[in-house]
Amino acid sequence: MDERKLGKVHAAIPDMLQQVKKGKLSRREFIINSALLGLSATAAYSLVGLKEFGIPAAHAQTPKKGGTLRVSMQVQEMTDPATFDWTEKSNVARHIGEYLTMWGEDNVTRPYLAESWSTSDDLTEWTFKLRKGVKWHNGDEFNADDVIFNFTRWLDPKTGSSNIGLFSSMVESFDTGKKDKDGKAVMSKRMIDGAITKIDDYTVKFKTSSATLSFPENLFNYPTMIMHRDFEKNGKDFSKKPIGTGPYTLEEFKIGERAVLKRTGMPYWGEKLDNPYIGGPVFLDKIQYVDHGKPGPTVIGAYASGQVDAIYAFDIAQQQMVESLPDTTIYTASSSITGVMRMRVVEKPFDNKKLRQAVQACCDIDAFSKLIFGGRANVGEHHHVAQIHPEYFELPKPKQNIEKAKKLLAEAGYPNGIELTMAIGNTSGEWQTQVGEILKQQAAQAGITINLNVMPSAKFWEIWDKAPFGLTEWTHRPLGVMVLGLAYRSGVPWNETGYNNPEFDKALSEAETIADPAQRKAKMEKVQKILQEDAIMVQPVWVPSFALANNKVKGYTAHPTRYHLYHKVWIDA
Repeated sequence: MDERKLGKVHAAIPDMLQQVKKGKLSRREFIINSALLGLSATAAYSLVGLKEFGIPAAHAQTPKKGGTLRVSMQVQEMTDPATFDWTEKSNVARHIGEYLTMWGEDNVTRPYLAESWSTSDDLTEWTFKLRKGVKWHNGDEFNADDVIFNFTRWLDPKTGSSNIGLFSSMVESFDTGKKDKDGKAVMSKRMIDGAITKIDDYTVKFKTSSATLSFPENLFNYPTMIMHRDFEKNGKDFSKKPIGTGPYTLEEFKIGERAVLKRTGMPYWGEKLDNPYIGGPVFLDKIQYVDHGKPGPTVIGAYASGQVDAIYAFDIAQQQMVESLPDTTIYTASSSITGVMRMRVVEKPFDNKKLRQAVQACCDIDAFSKLIFGGRANVGEHHHVAQIHPEYFELPKPKQNIEKAKKLLAEAGYPNGIELTMAIGNTSGEWQTQVGEILKQQAAQAGITINLNVMPSAKFWEIWDKAPFGLTEWTHRPLGVMVLGLAYRSGVPWNETGYNNPEFDKALSEAETIADPAQRKAKMEKVQKILQEDAIMVQPVWVPSFALANNKVKGYTAHPTRYHLYHKVWIDA
């Protein structure tokens, strides 16, 4: 594409394109960032001489309509999408309800229920144009009122949605006028003045208190599914009254057993689009999720015996077994999925920074990738920003230092060592226990005894944000600032560490304001260093994302967040 034909674009895009030409910015970084600023993915790819990444053409065969795709995946409660806390819930729901934006296997953000968006040069105003002609399953027209209803719910602390962390620049803290038991003022959050403006029935403008580059990307986080404006009036239970805009509805649903999706019988608006992800015909009549438990031998056995056609994920421990299965394709995706061994800094003994630093100093990060994933996983650096994130800043690689750990332990008041207990739920496989076992062996060298409290997954999710020391799996996000805002910003619902560091919050907010990728990387140096220094986590490895399907399943792909986008899947029976 001739860049002279671009027309009006965000002021940062031409400069980024020049950086690509000078070799200062990768083509991948340009595509991801320019798409966030409102440039179409097709145009972004064309400007740097690449063909747009999309759903494969199903092995050059003619797709067949009809049939049922059977998938092994845990079937969890599905009450309120705004409070979803696990990907599996959204995978059932996302074929019924939909999102304003989407990102695919290439981590590029594209329009979905939104037709397009634009932003001010300072990234504080975002204007979204909504698609016309999209119908809810009850016949209502999708419009701006639905979007405003959802944002208002998300940003109300009473809802309990993690989205309040993603869109923190749209809220402010205020004194409720109440006192707690210690006589301190009780603070709460509310939307800032002018946060949402309805321009017309299909145009909504958002105002933020600070620049937020990730705004469009945040809208495909799994709790940001758009609900009908009458969701609360209809009982606030999506599993009982699943009104959506997608091609499927819920035929059967039983937690822990199965969820069956069937075509609605209504024309699907997306079939009119030329879109590599959601546009064009939808082929499957039904999608059937069967719960065989968390990834492990039982799931592989169900697949091998023909009970299902695909599985949500499999544990690396089953790699050799899976590779021997006939008529099977293994799908992988580059991902920032990780296991974070986090410490709650608001509870003893983890309120002692030197103790946390001692635990972290025991960690030999290379051992985890080598011993668990055969060297195929990237190492983590204890700051939850991955090498595949476009804003990742390369810091000196953390090294194990047992003598330093012993010294810190003594300074923390434990010269004779300490005994700790880590909660583990193996929520996506036995690799989580393996991670705990490796750290246990490493920490023992410094006199730190780590007992592993391995519990059922369901039990773990009851205490995941309460256990003083625990291993939590965090799913992939395309930008590092997204997960940091969800997990470590002060006061957000998913801040499981209880971390509250104004210096970190300020540094993160500054990084979020920068459109230029090189400048944002420079800002991330401080963000990553603060998290390392405060030692709120031991995060030694990024977990590869594996899935598989029978070869009769066509058009299947692996998504880095393990999202299921089955609009293009079909069965060659």
